[in-house]
This record gives sequence, structure tokens and C-alpha cells, in this order.
Amino acid sequence: MKIDVGEERKAIVMSLKGRLDAAASSEFETVLSDWILKGHNNFLLNFTDLEYISSAGLRSILAASKKLKERSGKIFLTGLHGPVEEVFKISGFVSIFRVFATAEAALKEI
Repeated sequence: MKIDVGEERKAIVMSLKGRLDAAASSEFETVLSDWILKGHNNFLLNFTDLEYISSAGLRSILAASKKLKERSGKIFLTGLHGPVEEVFKISGFVSIFRVFATAEAALKEI
């Protein structure tokens, strides 16, 4: 998995490419935690180029969300499609996180 990180407006934008599975989830969690420890509270996760997400990937997103909740932070999602979107719907994560059709729409809400 590849993670591209940038800062736009008041959010850290993370674009994930490839597979967020058990092997990649620890790296993802570390990158996200590092940004949280640096004091950032708002994140946009862009899954446009994500091909697959496992339960380990979902757990890493949920763990980060719990850390951010203590700091009044938020995680927004964009780019859900195909099997990734199906996993988010089946798991009920679409009711936990705000999902946007585009990154631009999400950034307006932050």
C-alpha cells in the first residue's frame, strides 16, 4: 500500500493506494498516529485508489477515530467505490463516518 499525505485547509489528506490489509494496517495506523501526535485533528481519507480493505484496516481507522474523538477531531472519507464501498456499508462504517462524493466537498465541511 502507498500513502500520499498532504495538508489542505485545516485537514491532513491521506490518499491510499493498493490494499489496506493486515500487513499494511500497522503502517497506516503508525502514519495516522504520528500526525495526531503532531497536533492535527481533522483527517480526510481518500480511498479513490484503494482496491481492498480488510477488517484490520477498518480497525485501524476506528482506533484513530477514537483517539481523535478525545481531541474533538474527525475523520472524513471520500472515494469509496466497488468492494471498498461494499465493506464500509456491510460493516456499518458509513453510519459512523461522514462520507463525501468528492474531496472538495469534504474539505468544505472541515
